[in-house]
Amino acid sequence: MTTATRKPASSSQRALNELREKIFAGELAAGSDHLESELADLLNMSRTPIREAVLTLESQGLLELRPRKGVRISPLSPEDMAEIYDVLTELESLAAERAASAGHDEAELQELAIAISDMDVALASSDLEAWAEADDRFHQELVRLGGNSRIVMIVNMMSDQVRRARATTLFMRPVPTKSNEDHRKVYQAIAEGDFEMARNTHREHRQHAKRIIVELLNRNRLRFL
Repeated sequence: MTTATRKPASSSQRALNELREKIFAGELAAGSDHLESELADLLNMSRTPIREAVLTLESQGLLELRPRKGVRISPLSPEDMAEIYDVLTELESLAAERAASAGHDEAELQELAIAISDMDVALASSDLEAWAEADDRFHQELVRLGGNSRIVMIVNMMSDQVRRARATTLFMRPVPTKSNEDHRKVYQAIAEGDFEMARNTHREHRQHAKRIIVELLNRNRLRFL
């Protein structure tokens, strides 16, 4: 479908996107309570698309719908994040192993390489938000290259929570140079068909990220509840 004929986003999709962005940006703070009518006024929309967006965001773990009380923005729990990272670590490591075993050529790995390059450029210019966006692309492409639709589906279900935790701690963590180095090692292992190296390097990478995120959430627990 061309840009000229692409349909505009529906009201419910716009509500979903804008509410998600406000949660990630902290405009809708963790632990805060909101009526659906308040959210509708905030986005200048009717309550119907707000309700549809709220149901989707609840299924993604970003908020809790409470009967007769509106919605509560879910707190960032270190315990929840530790569990989510444990699951993502195993699934993404399996995806890395499968990608390395699949015999992808250089052209098929181009998007992975572009994401790594973009992360390097972002760090060189101290643009952590651009780095986070490129990091997202790397992980999404890695899972896609693994070729298992069930892994893709489960990872997508959890990815919003990871993005939110990372967005909240992005400017508290050390500069993620090690993350870029890890991504290059995973890329090289996939390109060379070394499935053990791809799996083990990615597992260590995700475990390292988990330690950083959970430690920061624990250290700042009162700010995020």
